[in-house]
Amino acid sequence: MRTYLVTGGAGFIGSNFIHYLFGKYGDSIRVINVDKLTYAGNLENLRDVSGRENYTFIRADICDADAIGEIFRDNDISRVVHFAAESHVDRSIRDPGVFVRTNVLGTLVMLNAARAAWERPDGSYPEDHRFLHVSTDEVYGSLSEPDTYFYETTKYDPHSPYSASKASSDFMVKAYMDTYGFPANITNCSNNYGPYQFPEKLIPLMINNALNGRKLPVYGDGLNVRDWLYVEDHCKGIDLVMEKGTLGETYNIGGHNERQNIVIVKTIISTLRDMLPDSDPRKANVTEDLITYVADRKGHDRRYAIAPDKIRKEVGWYPETTFEDGIRKTIGWYFANPEWMEHVTSGAYQTYYKEMYSE
Repeated sequence: MRTYLVTGGAGFIGSNFIHYLFGKYGDSIRVINVDKLTYAGNLENLRDVSGRENYTFIRADICDADAIGEIFRDNDISRVVHFAAESHVDRSIRDPGVFVRTNVLGTLVMLNAARAAWERPDGSYPEDHRFLHVSTDEVYGSLSEPDTYFYETTKYDPHSPYSASKASSDFMVKAYMDTYGFPANITNCSNNYGPYQFPEKLIPLMINNALNGRKLPVYGDGLNVRDWLYVEDHCKGIDLVMEKGTLGETYNIGGHNERQNIVIVKTIISTLRDMLPDSDPRKANVTEDLITYVADRKGHDRRYAIAPDKIRKEVGWYPETTFEDGIRKTIGWYFANPEWMEHVTSGAYQTYYKEMYSE
C-alpha cells in the first residue's frame, strides 16, 4: 500500500487534496496528515475522512526535525506532498520572520528527513518515491506587459516577504535535486479558490462579508489582476505531476481565469444575488454599495498570469473549471456549510480582521 505524507493537510488546499486522494484511490492508499494546526489549519475540514483506517493525523511542526524524522522512521512513506506554509501576504508584511522559519526552514527539515529515509548507500533512491513541493506563481513577481505569462523559465522576482520565502524554499528543493539527485518536483500555482478556504483570502472574505452586510475592502484601485484556479483542478494537477511528471522538473499550474480584483468582487455580489432566494433577508444587503476601497497593500504586484503549456503537454493536465462555474460551486459550498464559517471567523480572527482592514 502506497503511503502519502501530506504536510499542511488540515489547511485549505491540503484538505481538498486529501479528499481528492481518497476519492480517486480509496482504500488502496494510506494518508498521513501532518499539520501544526495554526489559525488556518482546521480539522473540521477532514471530519468525513477522520474515521478511515487508512488515514492518520499527526499534530507536528514541520520545523521540528525530531518529530518529522520520527514520522519517516515509523512509516514506509513513498510520497510526500508538501503544502505546509505560511501563505498570506498581509501577514508576511507584518511578521516576515515567521514566514522564513516555516517556509524555508520547514522545507529544509522535510527535505532532510525524506533524504535520510530514502537515500540508499550508493546515493540512489527507490524508483517509486516522490517529493512534491507546492509553491506559488508569486515567486515570479509581476507582469507589466499585456498578453505575457509566467513560464517555468521565467526569472524569479519576488516582491513580498511571503513570495521571497517561497522562492527560497523552491531554490532549496532545486538544490537537493541538483546536488543529491533527490526525487522531487516543484509546482507553482495561481490563486486557488473553493471549499474550506480561510476567510482572510479574497473570495471567502467577500462572500462572508457580503452575506453579513459588511463592507467589502478592496485594495487600491481594484485593478490588480490574478489568475484563478479552482482547487479541485489544482489537486488533479498535483496528482498528475506525481504520477507522470519528469523528476527534477518544475510545472506551472494555472487556471486561465484572469480577472481584476474588482471584477471578482462584483461577480461575487451578482452571483450571490442570483443564488439567494428572494425570501432570504440577506439578499437586500448584498449590493455594490458594500464595496470600500482601502489603502493599497505594500509591494502589491499588478498582474499574475500562468501559461500551463508545459503541464498540459507533458502530463495531460488542463484547467477544467471556468471561473463562472467555480464561483457558483464555491458559494454553494459556503451556503451548505454556514457552521464552518461561523467557527473559523470567531475569536482571534476578528481582531486580526479589524487590524488589517480598518479604514
